[in-house]
Amino acid sequence: MDRTFLVGAGLTGAGVCGYALGTVVAYPGRAFSLTAVMIGITLVAIGDRWGTGA
Repeated sequence: MDRTFLVGAGLTGAGVCGYALGTVVAYPGRAFSLTAVMIGITLVAIGDRWGTGA
């Protein structure tokens, strides 16, 4: 698997967990969880999941 895809998947997962935690507990910087989700989805989309790229 491509490193970009794995980083994107991890960042998306962390962002979703941060968002869920932010709905329960107010903590500083919780708005960055949405940014992490957006960047993570972008990295997943451009990542070479199956390793078939040049």
